Amino acid sequence: MLNILSILVTGLVVGALARFVYPGAVEMGLLKTILLGIGGSLVAGLFASWRDKSTFGDGVSRAGCLASVIGAVVLIFLGRHL
Repeated sequence: MLNILSILVTGLVVGALARFVYPGAVEMGLLKTILLGIGGSLVAGLFASWRDKSTFGDGVSRAGCLASVIGAVVLIFLGRHL
């Protein structure tokens, strides 16, 4: 139960940061913001594990958090332009 709560809170924080960083207005509700953050974290984690040939989910780091926000911004960009 605690893992699900931490995933939701992390998704909310990452999604909110991505919406703040992305230029222009991003109209979405709370649930979509959480899903955006979770998706951004997955995109960044999968890219990092592919690049480093390591296992997925090795822990939390500042670089991983920044990569999650960048992954969420990429998802916003793809959602708007595709």
